[in-house]
Amino acid sequence: MNAFDRAFRAMRSDLEVHLLSIFSVGVAFVCLVTAMLVVVNVDHVQERWQHIGKLSVYLKANTAPERVNELDQALRVTPGVSGVHFISSEEARRDLMNDHGDDTLAALPEQAFPASLEIETKESLPPEAREQMAQQLRALPGVESVETYGNWSSKLASVFSGGVTAAAILTLIVLGAVVSVVSSTIRMALQKRRVEVEVLKLVGATDSYVRGPFIIEGAAQGALGAFVAIAMVGALYSFLRSAFEAHLTALLGVSITFLPWTLALSLLVGGALLGAAAAYLSLRKLLVL
Repeated sequence: MNAFDRAFRAMRSDLEVHLLSIFSVGVAFVCLVTAMLVVVNVDHVQERWQHIGKLSVYLKANTAPERVNELDQALRVTPGVSGVHFISSEEARRDLMNDHGDDTLAALPEQAFPASLEIETKESLPPEAREQMAQQLRALPGVESVETYGNWSSKLASVFSGGVTAAAILTLIVLGAVVSVVSSTIRMALQKRRVEVEVLKLVGATDSYVRGPFIIEGAAQGALGAFVAIAMVGALYSFLRSAFEAHLTALLGVSITFLPWTLALSLLVGGALLGAAAAYLSLRKLLVL
């Protein structure tokens, strides 16, 4: 009987303990999977905002229509610009009221809603060239301000950096939790099978033969725990996406996505390796192999 058969037989005979261990490992992995899901989507949003290709040129209230038209025509022939759309003060106010319908906003004067030129740039235009264009536009006499949405990208970069740090910290926490849970389960299994192990040693079984099933059990607990966590977070992701996808897409500019299959596979492999390592360490402490 090979190590896999013996491990399967042992897990089946003590199924409740192993299921509890798998669930405990899964709960530990849930935090890590959730953090990675947030990091992946923040990265997508950050990349989208970095290449959003949009500038909002807010005009001064006294800017003559002729001057606005000249600026519009000049921008349309500027290299890297794919489109220009003029939004009057009245249109800006109407659009905002349609989105919010707040009485306070309705009471504001028309001057609170400056006219603007919305510039769409090509995705191939480098961010540096976009920022240089914004600086040149700010120097024009009829321009009040220019929004490049670079601040949003910087804020998202900070969130992304924080998410990576949180994921790293959670990785250490999960490491400790998995080692603790798997080690405890392997110790319990060893105590129940102590007589079997001693008999195997007496009849000349090699160290690897005795150790193999326990390490396979630990690897199975780690991998299945990671799978349970991915399934739980996946179910929550599916619910949130079906309920709020339209709102989130409108707010973030991109559709939220689940973990890439390569990252999910890495979690499964990592869980298996971690469980196997925890089982091996437990055996070194409790068995003289």
